[in-house]
Amino acid sequence: MKRITRNQSWLVEKEFLERTVVCRTDELRPHPSYFRHHLTVPASKLCALAEQKALTLSEPLVITPDYMIIDGYARWELARLQRRPTLPCFVYDVTEEQSLLLLLQRHRQSDGLNAFCRTLLALDLETSLRERSRLNQRIGRQGKGSSNLTDADRLDVRREIAKAAGVSAGNVTKVKQILLYANSSVQDALRGGDLSIHRAWQWLNRTHDQQGQALLNYREERGLRRTIRGLISRHVRASTPDPSLVDLARGLAGLAPQETRAIRIVKTKASGKTIVLTEELFELLHRQGEMEIK
Repeated sequence: MKRITRNQSWLVEKEFLERTVVCRTDELRPHPSYFRHHLTVPASKLCALAEQKALTLSEPLVITPDYMIIDGYARWELARLQRRPTLPCFVYDVTEEQSLLLLLQRHRQSDGLNAFCRTLLALDLETSLRERSRLNQRIGRQGKGSSNLTDADRLDVRREIAKAAGVSAGNVTKVKQILLYANSSVQDALRGGDLSIHRAWQWLNRTHDQQGQALLNYREERGLRRTIRGLISRHVRASTPDPSLVDLARGLAGLAPQETRAIRIVKTKASGKTIVLTEELFELLHRQGEMEIK
């Protein structure tokens, strides 16, 4: 069985392909790291695969000789949901560490695991990388008779983890801090791809309750911005007449103080100079008699 060499963060897959087999769906199992970090296939991806029907499940999964899945989790989950008894598989003769490297290598595509999930998996390589770094240092000292090692003799563990995950070294540090200090709901949002690593890291100076509230606010504002962009897009296509800015200003000026306090202002990245009103606010202004519905 081939061994991973120093600084090897990617593998040539054809060197490990042993055979093609048909496996029972119920004998396949997730990689220990995939299971340990509670990773799952998004429902949206399963639905998209289901629409492709038989074509999707004809593509072989990639597994180890002991039926551990390297690639093909969505196909495996769909097969289980559809109660398919067997699946075609490529068997790769690899160690558990090599299988994790291959898993990371195959899930860097846009439809694969997100950066947070890849970093979680790559952090499982940290222990073996540190051991390899210490071994390199001992060998380097023995060969040079000195405690001074060149850069070539050192193994930068954080950089190797980042390389395996396909992220920056800074994100590796941020993810380690997130695992220590972030609210569990924030970590779940990161696994689901609803949040960026940097944004979650910026919230670490808050309490867990404050982080949870920040997540709720972020989701609400993002959903509202998405709705606004959709409304703008549909409205531009429809090209219907609008009330004038003068009518809007007059209508807002005529509102009672308690009504104006209830109005929220949200900034969106839509192009152009546009003011968007919710239907509720539009109807309220119309009832003032200052804005006429066209």
